Amino acid sequence: MRLEKCWFCSSTIYPGHGIQFVRNDAQIFRFCRSKCHKNFKMKRNPRKVKWTKAYRRLHGKDMTKDTTFEFERKRNRPERYDRNLTQDTLNVIKTITKVRAARADSHHRKRMKGKASKEQREAAKELDQSLHMIKAPSVLQKDKIPVKVLELKQEDKMQEN
Repeated sequence: MRLEKCWFCSSTIYPGHGIQFVRNDAQIFRFCRSKCHKNFKMKRNPRKVKWTKAYRRLHGKDMTKDTTFEFERKRNRPERYDRNLTQDTLNVIKTITKVRAARADSHHRKRMKGKASKEQREAAKELDQSLHMIKAPSVLQKDKIPVKVLELKQEDKMQEN
């Protein structure tokens, strides 16, 4: 079974699926779905479209340099059958999946490292800006925190008239 890669988003295309476009110079473009084909026809750059693999690799969202990917490329080449080699390969595949998962997890932790502090700063800023919504006005006057009540005074004047 031959599995192809989508030219636009780099996802796997299984036999009998997808669209194939052949240009006048006989270059073949394979697309996994109509979404990719339409984006190609609109001349969009896959590196600038956020949901593509190319964008994620370019912006450091996915792992790009890892030795486990090299092993997977090597595994797809046809080789002469050797029972011992096949057994060793199957054993190594199990360890490589564990290694790849651990590396992906560490990559994700590195990416999300600064997120907690950023969220905490944003929450503190939001709290400072909307303190009057959390505390009652009487408590704010006791704490001597100035609160803008100009709108209330103007409404009171309108009611008196």
